[in-house]
Amino acid sequence: MTTGTDPELLSLCGLDDGWLDRRVFWDQAVYELELERIFARCWLFVAHESQLPKPGSFLTTWMGEDNVLVVRRRDGSIGAYLNSCPHRGNRVCTAEAGTARGFVCNYHGWSFGLDGTLNGVHESAAYGREPTFDQARLGLTPVARLDTYKGLVFATFDPDAPPLRDYLGEFTYYLDVMLDNDAGGTEFAGGSIKSVLGCNWKIAAENFAGDALHAGWTHASGAEAMIGRGVAELGADDADSYHVNAHGHCWEFNLDGVGNAATLGDKRIMNYLRENQERVAERLGELRARMVGSISSVNVFPNFSFLPGQNTFRTWQPKGPHRTELHTWVLVNRNAPPEVKDAWRKGAMMTFSPSGVFEMDDGENWELATRSNQGVVTRRQRLYYGLGSDTAIDHPELPGNVHRGQINDANQRAFYRRWSQLLRAATWDDLEKTR
Repeated sequence: MTTGTDPELLSLCGLDDGWLDRRVFWDQAVYELELERIFARCWLFVAHESQLPKPGSFLTTWMGEDNVLVVRRRDGSIGAYLNSCPHRGNRVCTAEAGTARGFVCNYHGWSFGLDGTLNGVHESAAYGREPTFDQARLGLTPVARLDTYKGLVFATFDPDAPPLRDYLGEFTYYLDVMLDNDAGGTEFAGGSIKSVLGCNWKIAAENFAGDALHAGWTHASGAEAMIGRGVAELGADDADSYHVNAHGHCWEFNLDGVGNAATLGDKRIMNYLRENQERVAERLGELRARMVGSISSVNVFPNFSFLPGQNTFRTWQPKGPHRTELHTWVLVNRNAPPEVKDAWRKGAMMTFSPSGVFEMDDGENWELATRSNQGVVTRRQRLYYGLGSDTAIDHPELPGNVHRGQINDANQRAFYRRWSQLLRAATWDDLEKTR
């Protein structure tokens, strides 16, 4: 365990009674342990397959604070490597995305193939005299494992991590609401948005994990601007709304069918959803068909979030305990009409972008919530996460841990329990002992 980290802090003493230690958002030692035991160990989202359409297609992204190069290799498979030359450590690719036949380090001219192998070096004659120079051992460092789930590409640095399907577990039932509601699958609409927030990455992730409570207040004016009425008026009652979680992955939702999509203010999107609802019900069942555009939010542990209906997909990339880099894309059905795809893309820009009517509200709140914990005395005061502590239910259709009611803290508690388990467990085998 990292020196200086309080074991009681990591165990989240008091969470079962609804209380959370504020130091989880500010402590530097906790952050360093997160990089080691969460971001260097969990399965992390790194790309959508549509971003790598042909051999040579690549993008660069982050796994924790490790920069990673994700590449479509010549045989059509996908690889991911540390974006760092094994000679002096310089990045071998400085572009965010593109197409290449290979990668060359600007520092000393070492060149690498799409499969990460070292193809050649500048001044190769000099290296030929070195007995310790083994070109086969000097390729780019690959991630330990890479796998996909219905278009989403995940990677992990830990060779002992469970298979991706096991890591996602029962949560795939819910992911299919977005990823498998159409036979043609999904794609990312072109381009992405990147911005920086002065907040702890967990505050943003837990918001998407289950904070429906803030929507009716924080986003009241934004909803009024987009649809002419407040978010609260779109919600369903407790009998038709839920918090569900599995392995720290969280989805809160009601079954109104169109609430999130309606906030984009575009009839083309609404018409598309209504025209396809019967077909989606045949594919996924009536209950999940009603989830496709409903008021909801999702976080795949640790830092991959999205809003069904609004279709904004994002990662919260940690840049220290008080800074987060936000990467945002828009997911659409591959078979959707071009005008519908464009409507979703423009709708996301109007709502969840740095100047969007909803994202500005969230960003300010998250930054102020993080900054307030700077105070020594403030940091000693615990935060209340006790809403809905008695709402667990069994549901005939919904897998995982289910809680009734959309206005609830159940998913945030599940998020921090998984966080705590991972930080206290030195290996995946130790996780069971921390439950």
